[in-house]
Amino acid sequence: MPLLFSYGTLQQEGVQLATFGRRLAGRPDELVGYEQTLVRIDDEAVVATSGRTHHPIVRHNGRLDSRVAGTVFEISDQELADADRYEVDAYRRVAARLASGATAWVYVEADADAQ
Repeated sequence: MPLLFSYGTLQQEGVQLATFGRRLAGRPDELVGYEQTLVRIDDEAVVATSGRTHHPIVRHNGRLDSRVAGTVFEISDQELADADRYEVDAYRRVAARLASGATAWVYVEADADAQ
């Protein structure tokens, strides 16, 4: 089963219920070599689901001292596809190594240079 690392709204119970139909169980971890900022969300359905007009977003900077805290979830392939539908065009999904050593899917800034 795929691992999904979330540092933002996919950690919210309401977003999980709306996106996956269940509450996810996860464990804390950190994304290494990334920095976090905010992006404005214009998709009304996503704003209604999350309750926020600005969502966190990360960009790779390659610095080992840069870390973004979050939660890693084990999800199904179908749930990964559901997460892809939830995320807006500002994000793209990449595989990234976490501080724990696990590799997980994570949504990063789509316009940033590929890592």
